[in-house]
Amino acid sequence: MKATYKITLFLLAVLFLAACSRKKNTFMSRNYHAVTAEYNALYNGGLAFEAGKEELTLTYRDNYWEILPVERFEQEESMTLPGQSKDPNFNRAEEKAAKAIQKHSIYIDGKEYNPQIDEAYMMLGKARYFDQRFIPALDAFNFILNKYPTSNNINRANVWKAKTNIRLNNEDIALENLQEMMKEADLDDEELAEASAIMAQAYINLDSISEAVPYIKLASEYIQDNELKGRYAYIKGQLYNRLGERDSANMAFDEVIELNRKSPRVYMINAYIAKARNFDYDKEDRSAFLELLQELEANRENRPFLDKIYNQIGEYYRSTKNIDTAVIYYNKSIKDFKNDRTLQSMNYSTLAEINFDAAEYKRAGAYYDSTLNFLEENSRTWRRFKKKRENLDDVIKYEDIATLNDSVLRLANMSEAQQRAYFEDYTARLKALAIEDSISSVKAEKQIANNEFYKKENKTAGKETQGGKFYFYNSATVAFGKQEFKKRWGDRNLEDDWRRSSKRSTGITNEVVVAEEVVPISQNEMFKPETYLNMLPKTQEAIDSITKERNFAYYQLGLIYKEKFKEYGLAANRLEKLLSFNPEERLILPSKYNLHKIYAQLGDMAMSDKYKNDIINNHPDSRYAEILLNPNTVLATDESSPEFKYKALYKEFEAAKYQYVIDTSDEYIILYNGDDIVPKLELLKATAIARQQGFEAYKKALNFVSLTYPNSDEGKQAQQIYSQVLPKIANKNFIADEESDNWKVMYRFDSDNREAAIALQEKLDKAITEYNYYNMSTSIDYYDPQTIFVIIHGLNTRLGGRGFGEILKENKKYKIKDPFFEIATQNYKIIQIHKNLDEYLTAAPVEQKEDNPQK
Repeated sequence: MKATYKITLFLLAVLFLAACSRKKNTFMSRNYHAVTAEYNALYNGGLAFEAGKEELTLTYRDNYWEILPVERFEQEESMTLPGQSKDPNFNRAEEKAAKAIQKHSIYIDGKEYNPQIDEAYMMLGKARYFDQRFIPALDAFNFILNKYPTSNNINRANVWKAKTNIRLNNEDIALENLQEMMKEADLDDEELAEASAIMAQAYINLDSISEAVPYIKLASEYIQDNELKGRYAYIKGQLYNRLGERDSANMAFDEVIELNRKSPRVYMINAYIAKARNFDYDKEDRSAFLELLQELEANRENRPFLDKIYNQIGEYYRSTKNIDTAVIYYNKSIKDFKNDRTLQSMNYSTLAEINFDAAEYKRAGAYYDSTLNFLEENSRTWRRFKKKRENLDDVIKYEDIATLNDSVLRLANMSEAQQRAYFEDYTARLKALAIEDSISSVKAEKQIANNEFYKKENKTAGKETQGGKFYFYNSATVAFGKQEFKKRWGDRNLEDDWRRSSKRSTGITNEVVVAEEVVPISQNEMFKPETYLNMLPKTQEAIDSITKERNFAYYQLGLIYKEKFKEYGLAANRLEKLLSFNPEERLILPSKYNLHKIYAQLGDMAMSDKYKNDIINNHPDSRYAEILLNPNTVLATDESSPEFKYKALYKEFEAAKYQYVIDTSDEYIILYNGDDIVPKLELLKATAIARQQGFEAYKKALNFVSLTYPNSDEGKQAQQIYSQVLPKIANKNFIADEESDNWKVMYRFDSDNREAAIALQEKLDKAITEYNYYNMSTSIDYYDPQTIFVIIHGLNTRLGGRGFGEILKENKKYKIKDPFFEIATQNYKIIQIHKNLDEYLTAAPVEQKEDNPQK
């Protein structure tokens, strides 16, 4: 029995070893390695892969304000180094897939006999894909396509290869491969759905929306997974919306809504919101629509989405002109913030617009500030709102001037008796308010002091101090409170955790808090009519000055509303009001011309023609009349034309008269406002600012041009420079000496001393000719309004430049004693772009610095 037992064990061991062999294609080896790979390495790898996918899903946030991607997976900008992994789960899945391949592959004579190895390669590619290592992932999918042509994973590998190519921005290749597969391969429903979804994504990336629609329809029709069915149907609705096919979009959103609980609720709610945004307030039933929104609001299941629902209800009331109720719901949406920063920025920007339309400019500015906080900094949208906010500063400034000066002029035109009566009434109302406030403060103190639960903490000589704790109405008790605080707590900054001992200031102060003297109401200058009467302008010169300031404010407001905010109604109002004041001549004609253009924009051709005919009949010799009569015949050779003046100004720019160009451009921009030449002037001004003030000022000026004139060629050019050129020259770090083989020798002069600079250049030219340095040349370069350079170009080393400078210094024929320094050509470009010469000289070696940098 023992012998039989041993023989049996031996035979089993032999069979086991034979089965373990990967060099023989036997029934035992194939099945052993297939089962071991599937239920060991691939099973564990699959668990890790699914855990990694679940984590990605949980951390991913969809932006429903843009077309959703077909795959809930955000590609990060940062690159992963070889051997590194973004997610340990995907790293583990990759390791398990590689282990299955290494230990269980039966690859004999160019053929794989383990049916699980192609599954291992699929897991390997997918793990790398979700770990954002797309090139290695592509290798894994290509290996299946090249080495396993009969695998049942061929179609899936093709789809995943296409997905990977899309991530690598190779949409054309992905589309070509998938179209070929869909023509030739026999696809099941899931494969057809997945391939169609990926093709739709490729077309969306290429901004070919109409081509994407048929494929997303196929995907939503054939996909079995309800979560993806809801997602694809929602994307289909978004695509139809982008194409302007509102009815088709609503049908797609209805598909999402009909899925109800079969699909995530977030798709259903956003489908309701998307349909609501397509609502036609003129043709559809408003009552039923409001009832639907209120039902969504009341449904407890929708609490996570109340911010979106409140916003949409606000949109309803705003569209039906019920602004006060709309504001309530926008504020509710803000309060119920659910991390949707785009929605929050929309709430704040809408409230800003509402306040702007109501002429509450300061409140509008505060809402624009909040809008900027929820936008990605330096994005195009952020810069557009930033520009609006900055323009609002001008609006606030000029509206304040207009309002104040209107009031002052109205009072100045009253008789003395009327003025006195006005201010007596005004000061009487002020007194009444002050007395009412004082009585209220006393009542508040008594109310607190009489509270039986109120405990007084301050004691003097064993007795409680009299009076309530709420003392901020009385300046004397405020001062006493400050002293008591310092005694107990010492000097403390106004910051979090101010009670901590570490926050106590160690400085010693002798400051004594002195109680402010309280002036009785009867003696306070604020309540005397004479105080205000003495402020009124008395002379005609002062009144004329205020009038001119008021008129110019109205003119500026008209231009700002027209050009920067496209608020044509407000623009027309301000300019019409200006003309009613009978302003100075220089404002009349441009105001009429702008009103002609404004009413044309508003579609009021009667008013537009009125101002057109006014200009032609009453100002026939003006440039505006010539433009209106012959819009296409204004020649650049006509000295009165803006084109001629632009060319003349450009010549001044070439002559490096940058301040003149900036100042004159400002004058021409006001003079020719509304003309096509204005964007050209703005861009020329921006370039002059760059030459004079450097990189940061240029960046700001380009931003202004790109956002103020986005549809002009100059605006598009400014945007291109801003987004593509500026990042390439933003670096202001100086290169090391050894990195350059092109150097300059520089002499620095004050701009006022240009004659000395020219004399030095002539000497240098003679010296270069005498020494036969044909590769050298000189120039006089502008640096800033105070500084110019005389430069020797064409040196190969810093020491060579220094040596040449010393030769000229010692040579009795030239005796050039002016201080100089050497600079690499690349560093010279940096100081001209960023205007950081002082920084360069500070960082330069001691022997390289100027002996006397100011000439």
